[in-house]
Amino acid sequence: MPPIRRTRLAVTLGVCGLAAGAALTAHVLVATDADAGITPAKASGAPHCHRIADSAPASLGGFSRRDGSLPGVAVWGDQDIILRCGVTPPGLTGNPCFAVDGVDWVYDEAQSTHGRKVVVTYGRNPATQVVFDSPGQTDAALIDLSRIVAPVRQTSRCLAAR
Repeated sequence: MPPIRRTRLAVTLGVCGLAAGAALTAHVLVATDADAGITPAKASGAPHCHRIADSAPASLGGFSRRDGSLPGVAVWGDQDIILRCGVTPPGLTGNPCFAVDGVDWVYDEAQSTHGRKVVVTYGRNPATQVVFDSPGQTDAALIDLSRIVAPVRQTSRCLAAR
């Protein structure tokens, strides 16, 4: 093969390799977006939601926080834990209710499954929902999250005053 053809072949292969690498990088970045498939809550733009999402801990329940672009949303691990601030506050409910460091949480039985636990703050507007899709340190995680949710004024309780 003449030297000019070899050079053209090498350049062509190099350009194809760069294009394939760029396409693969773009695919990986899109496929691993922290908040892919998550819908922000209706009131996610509320000032409290910005504060809650911005002050969410770097690690939670044994998972590292991943940066995303949605307002009022924080994600840990591979969506093992998802926080969504600005959800509709639950009303009176027969679902189990429990308090963690002065914050009332409701266990959302309708959205929870065997391997997925969904809890929502009670008596605070905006309400914050947390989805645990992985067995982990749920109790410890709720202690950390209660600290950042507590500044939202509580207007009602699902448990008797303590």
